[in-house]
Amino acid sequence: MSKITAEHLQRIACVYIRQSTADQLVHNLESQRRQYGLADRARQLGWTTVEIIDDDLGRSGGGVARPGFERLLAAICDRRVVRDEGIELPAKSRRGEAHGVVWRLPPYNIVHCILTNPIYAGAYAFGRTTSRISVVDGRKRVRRGVHRPIGEWDVLIKDHHAAYISWEAFERNVKAIANNATGMSSARARGAAREGELLLSGLLRCGHCGRKLHVHYGGKLGRYNCYGARMNHGAERCISVSGLSLDAAVAGEVLRVLRPLGVEAAVKAIEVQSGETTAAEQELELSLQQARYEAAHARRQYDAVDPANRLVAGELERRWNEALQAVVRIEGDIAAMISRRPPPLGEAERQHLLSLGADLERAWSHPASTPATRKRILRTAISEIVVRRDGAILHAVLHWQGGDHTELHVKQRLNAAGRHNPRIPDDTIALMRELARLMPDRQIARLLNRVGVATGYGNAWTQERVRGFRYHHEIACYRDGEWAERGEISLEEAAKIIGVCNMTALRMLRRGEIKGRQVCPGAPWVIRTADLIGFTDRKRSKRPLTPNPHQRAFDFQCVD
Repeated sequence: MSKITAEHLQRIACVYIRQSTADQLVHNLESQRRQYGLADRARQLGWTTVEIIDDDLGRSGGGVARPGFERLLAAICDRRVVRDEGIELPAKSRRGEAHGVVWRLPPYNIVHCILTNPIYAGAYAFGRTTSRISVVDGRKRVRRGVHRPIGEWDVLIKDHHAAYISWEAFERNVKAIANNATGMSSARARGAAREGELLLSGLLRCGHCGRKLHVHYGGKLGRYNCYGARMNHGAERCISVSGLSLDAAVAGEVLRVLRPLGVEAAVKAIEVQSGETTAAEQELELSLQQARYEAAHARRQYDAVDPANRLVAGELERRWNEALQAVVRIEGDIAAMISRRPPPLGEAERQHLLSLGADLERAWSHPASTPATRKRILRTAISEIVVRRDGAILHAVLHWQGGDHTELHVKQRLNAAGRHNPRIPDDTIALMRELARLMPDRQIARLLNRVGVATGYGNAWTQERVRGFRYHHEIACYRDGEWAERGEISLEEAAKIIGVCNMTALRMLRRGEIKGRQVCPGAPWVIRTADLIGFTDRKRSKRPLTPNPHQRAFDFQCVD
């Protein structure tokens, strides 16, 4: 337990509880009890605030919205940004040695309450939560604090008092939190931008079934797949799209639309860089004002005390010194932040930024432009993309944030490596289909290399390339025993049945005495078992030694 520090104990502890089916809720009571017991365990370890998230009890992990998991993700995402920026928020101290309001890094519940509480938007609200009653194992269970939609609140009075933010900004914050809190099974929220090279994660929706497309990475390369139908109904996946080709098409369309705004964006970037301070600097300035007020207040209290009352005077002097130290510390933080501020842009840098604004394509592909930056641009411009496949053509409908729609037609010409797919001859595909019924992938690769059949790029075949070729053309892999299922045998097995050597059996095949087929030179001979029935019961007709049928032969006998 040495890894648990005082900073950890100041945070909120989240206990996420889930059982997938109603049957588990009824019969797996011990597991449910142990999960709820984790809250008591967290309190024993020192956490004062423990939140139990049990909204997903009885909810499956696939194809069903999981609001509890979304709350858990929101807790992680909202709190991480504030703490990474080092933004402190006021809190009432509960410690005996400190009095009044103290500034510290906030836990998740404080940040979430500020962002979702309408009081900061100048509104009075009542009835934002309700209680939900359910019957579990024959007993009533009441779950309180269930949040209700804004339209179902009992009372909502806007412009009730002075606001920190506008009501429109409050609604945008609530919507952003709802969109960022998403799991694999969420069907409505598009989700926060995730790590990875693909740019459209969370924005794509399948045009065949209406479900979200999810990202699957194979190494550094990724694809967009629709798994909803397979997870819920056991059917084939609706669509599987190469990530590189679709990202390139959508990015090109977005840059085309945003090109007229490029210079304006560059000018605003110059103004922001050279003018206003950052949010962290503004927060420190406010903290400095508060600290100076506390120091001045402590001085007035010290000046007003009777010097004869040394005990009180000593305590007030100690508080005054602490307030002055807080002022010095915050001033030092501001000075350090100013020293780390990048220098103003020079004339050459300004001209370079303006040129990038005029050429958005070059700015998009600039080495300093990260996938995270590109994702922010795309999410700012696009709300959703509906993708539908029609043969080799992808139909993508872009839903812009302003309400307009644009349809793109993307021809799937790029493979998973981002290169153009070569034209594969039909006879090569047919040959692969035949060989896949005769031997494993490793033997197929050796045979194709031996007969001189190369890949589309002129490379030699390997087991992995054969497997990928089969997967792309939907060719089943070889199974042990399928020869016998088709009633077929090899040349060696036929030779054993007839009672001859392999070379004799091969000559019999070439003379037509035994029926068989060979897919290509070097491939194994395939002989039907039915064609050998009765072959061993009759003797093979001996060919005459000469064309003359009356030719007599000597019959030699051994004489002792």
